[in-house]
Amino acid sequence: MPRTDKHRWTFAARFRRRSFGWKSQPAVKRVREAVSEIKKVARKDLLLSADGAVRFLEKVSPALEQVNSSSGAIGSAVNRAIDALVPIIADAPADQKTRAAWLERLWQAHADDQIPYIESLADSWGDLCGSPEVASTWADELISVVETSWSPDPELRGFFRGTSACLSSLLAAGRHEELLALLEKAPHQHWHDRQFGVRALAAMGRKAEAIRYAEASRDQGNPRTAIARTCEEILLGSGLADEAYARYAAEANMASSYLTSFRNVARKYPHKAPREILRHLADRTPGEEGKWFAPAKDAGLYDEAIELARLGPCDPRTLTRAARDFAEANPPFAVEVGLLAFHWLALGYGYEITSLDVRAAFANTMRTAESAGSTEATRERIHGFVEPDDFMRKVLGRDLGRR
Repeated sequence: MPRTDKHRWTFAARFRRRSFGWKSQPAVKRVREAVSEIKKVARKDLLLSADGAVRFLEKVSPALEQVNSSSGAIGSAVNRAIDALVPIIADAPADQKTRAAWLERLWQAHADDQIPYIESLADSWGDLCGSPEVASTWADELISVVETSWSPDPELRGFFRGTSACLSSLLAAGRHEELLALLEKAPHQHWHDRQFGVRALAAMGRKAEAIRYAEASRDQGNPRTAIARTCEEILLGSGLADEAYARYAAEANMASSYLTSFRNVARKYPHKAPREILRHLADRTPGEEGKWFAPAKDAGLYDEAIELARLGPCDPRTLTRAARDFAEANPPFAVEVGLLAFHWLALGYGYEITSLDVRAAFANTMRTAESAGSTEATRERIHGFVEPDDFMRKVLGRDLGRR
């Protein structure tokens, strides 16, 4: 086996304890660079790259101790790094002694992780073990501690940071029934623990039971999106795409933006028409139809976009930009969305609307109306929205020929 201690990792010198100040962006950049460096080495030497991944995971949390994590940016960057590095370590062709040393180092790093940044490493402990045999050994070491931490005796029970590592190891070792029996002793039905039971049932081919097991966690204050995503994955893996779509697609694929949510569903279900997906998602978010305007526009469903923007509140700035962007490509659509911007402005929607926003809506809509040959009709419709609103009337009085 080639020696790995002589390789000079660029990231190693950068990730000293408290080597970053409070700003998160420089730290995020260094984390990304470190992962890129390790992945580049992995193309030629998987064993060396795995050793580098272990070293990074040892060093990252102490290095970030002073970083302001309130925005979540650095935490997200580290989580993405863990997702990228765990497979490298898991797949490395390490001998028994090397892997045992890696696991001990990672276990110590996880125990010392006070903020924490690498807490999720325990969720993949079974994969990091590299084989069912090693995973089973770790499970044997941890299971009694988990049982004690879940004891009904208040003098014995408590929090154990290695619980996920134990559950993950039992799963990787194929000790599925034992894993399920252990979960029955848990004092609370936390999804973070029960997800391993779902995966165990699915691995045994009991997929319908796995979904029922997951669904039983919904009423325990657990993350509904994560539960839906797991159930969707099981059904898709079973070739039941239509059932997965009907039951879980909307909830499982909700993202930080409605456009991303739509794209997530469209990517997973290519046999579904974009129009059908859009209606499916809008029907499951009553009162928020207008927020699906951007996905509809992006998919070229212009009639549906207008309909959705009429049905529910839509950001006037989003509509104003659409009026500008489609002035030449689709003037009738652009005029209508420009008028819808005034509709929602008149109803008080939009965050911290200023006179500049109102003027931009007017300018873009009228410019588009000129291209569509509907200048006077559009001006009159805008006046109908503006006249009852003191703020907009003051801003656009001269433009509309009224005071």
